[in-house]
Amino acid sequence: MATRIRLQRHGRKGYAFYSIVAADVRAPRDGKFIEKIGTFNPNTNPATVDLNFERALHWIECGAQPTDTVRHILSAEGVMLMKHLNGGVRKGAFDEAAAKAKFEAWKDAKAKKAEADNVKTAAEKKAAAAARLEAEKKVKEKIAEKVADKKAAEAAAKAEAAVESVEETVVEVTEAPADA
Repeated sequence: MATRIRLQRHGRKGYAFYSIVAADVRAPRDGKFIEKIGTFNPNTNPATVDLNFERALHWIECGAQPTDTVRHILSAEGVMLMKHLNGGVRKGAFDEAAAKAKFEAWKDAKAKKAEADNVKTAAEKKAAAAARLEAEKKVKEKIAEKVADKKAAEAAAKAEAAVESVEETVVEVTEAPADA
């Protein structure tokens, strides 16, 4: 029986959630399967993968062929690397302790890279937020300048009107006949 490791779709329309299953090649995508070995949620950032590492490795070593997407997931989780290292152990290229050491070194490097990426992303978000804040401050300053100019113009107009009214009253008082 030919076995394939593939995704089985769940979830609602527009919000897919997948189970990673080992199934017969002839079974439909969402149909009968042999064993569920994990889940894959592409809706989170980064995508969430919950995988039973030992069972996935077992099925890969038994000859189950993963689909392209599942192969990428298994590779990212280290299943394909462990299969490769186990092949080296069987051939006598190195012992099992060396294989475990290589795998642990790979996991540590991957974790450090992920942490560096998270720090970089956080720094970029912080810089972008600071840039947005500065841009907003500049816009507010321009608006404040326009408001101040408008108020100054209104005050000048009121002062001019007041001066004109005072001048008119002075002119009226000086032109009025004296009744003495």
